[in-house]
Amino acid sequence: MKVTITGSLGNISKPLAETLIKAGHEITIISSDEGKKAAIEELGATAAIGSVEDLDFLTAAFSGKDAVYTMVPPNYGATDVRGFIAGVGKKYAAAIKASGVKQVVNLSSIGAHLDGGTGPISGLYDVEQIYSKLDDIAVKHLRAGYFYVNFLGNIDMIKHANIIGANYGAEAPFVLVHPIDIAAVAAEELQKGFSGHSLRYVASDETTAGEVAKVLGGAIGKPKLPWVEFSDADALQGMTQAGLPEPMAKSYVEMGDAVRSQKLYTHYFDNKPATLGHIKLQDFAKEFAQAYQA
Repeated sequence: MKVTITGSLGNISKPLAETLIKAGHEITIISSDEGKKAAIEELGATAAIGSVEDLDFLTAAFSGKDAVYTMVPPNYGATDVRGFIAGVGKKYAAAIKASGVKQVVNLSSIGAHLDGGTGPISGLYDVEQIYSKLDDIAVKHLRAGYFYVNFLGNIDMIKHANIIGANYGAEAPFVLVHPIDIAAVAAEELQKGFSGHSLRYVASDETTAGEVAKVLGGAIGKPKLPWVEFSDADALQGMTQAGLPEPMAKSYVEMGDAVRSQKLYTHYFDNKPATLGHIKLQDFAKEFAQAYQA
């Protein structure tokens, strides 16, 4: 099988490529970074260097392939976060149609059932709607939980303020996932094949924000590490002071509000996967501790 993977050598795309290459498939990896070309080729894949906003490039990279894995890369400098994500989704859809690809696995997110009020996830709702018009093409959306690796961004807060938190409280539910578990599901779907348009939730563990603080704190020798709920204004100020551009910071605050109201998870809890991934919060805590001590 010939597959094109977007996402360069990211946390999902690299292990996905490794799994498919090991299984004997012919893989092309899209990256915007010419400096990644050698590393991609060392995996045994073909590198396609270009922009996901370039329709002609995407069409060429998808042409002749049996399937593609699509994900919208982050663009922290975007002035319109939702618009950027939807715009890339439109380019992907146009390239898929023009190239003749018949099977697509797309990385989406929990909360993508909602049209707005979810920060960057709103853009993934748009992508799902754009793909819904791909007639005669099999599409599988992987609605993933909150990435464990996002907690690595809280290391400075923990070190300097001895807290971890966001604009939602300790009782807020958390559906967590490790990128490796997402890669495993994507590889499974691509290899077994599917028809029609469908979605699959991907999660590794279910917990609360307070339990995240307890487990991660315990792993780094801070067993009483508290989860602190910030106001929206304080959360926005903290992110912008840390260097995050204001449009993206505002988008994250909106996503946090969707967590706080729990509307983000309503469809997930009504349609939970029969089995969760292998990497639990306690497992990730070891990974977190290594990064914290580095």
